[in-house]
Amino acid sequence: MKVTRVAVLVSGGGSNLQALIDNQRPKVKLQIAKCSNESLWGKLQNYKISLVISNNPEAYALERAGKAGIETLILTDKKYKNRLEYAKALVKELKKRNIDAVCLAGFMLILHPYFVRNFKNRVLNIHPALLPRFGGEGMYGHHVHEAVLKSGVKESGCTVHFVDEGCDTGPIILQKKVRVRKGDTPDTLAKRVLKYEHIAYPQALKLFASGKLKIKGKKAKIEK
Repeated sequence: MKVTRVAVLVSGGGSNLQALIDNQRPKVKLQIAKCSNESLWGKLQNYKISLVISNNPEAYALERAGKAGIETLILTDKKYKNRLEYAKALVKELKKRNIDAVCLAGFMLILHPYFVRNFKNRVLNIHPALLPRFGGEGMYGHHVHEAVLKSGVKESGCTVHFVDEGCDTGPIILQKKVRVRKGDTPDTLAKRVLKYEHIAYPQALKLFASGKLKIKGKKAKIEK
């Protein structure tokens, strides 16, 4: 089985990055898990985190990646004259390393269409709500959970989706639901949703890497 080389783009703590790292291989004996032989890796897993890029030099996610022996790269958008030039720099670094798929894990920049076109149907994102509701510009972090609670809906959750040129509008891969409890605050709801994010993201990436996802219109279908 071909191992899908994955790059993760992060801006902060990187708990979803950690979930992807922890689930990139089965629980096997330590000496086998540490083996760097690519052919053996191919038998053990179907994706491998090969690179972590952050626009924030202080992101704790970089430390997580370092501890896991993953290459890290700091690319701050402020060094580029516009979003397009920054997108070109990202694409150049990813292609240089033969990256097959990109996962956004709390990356606090909206990607330029140039980036999306160069990795069409190969960029995944996780959103802390049940899209298409509570998505779009400004809907990130606690803003999402505040909007959910204000709306009075009975359930929330998370969504893993492909990234297109819109904002949270790409084909949905999978979702996990969480009940909204009486007395919930944005903090308590966020904490419960995050637990399911850590389950959903690795599942979605493994589906992608296995070749079982087929995009039909605005939906991602899982083929058996």
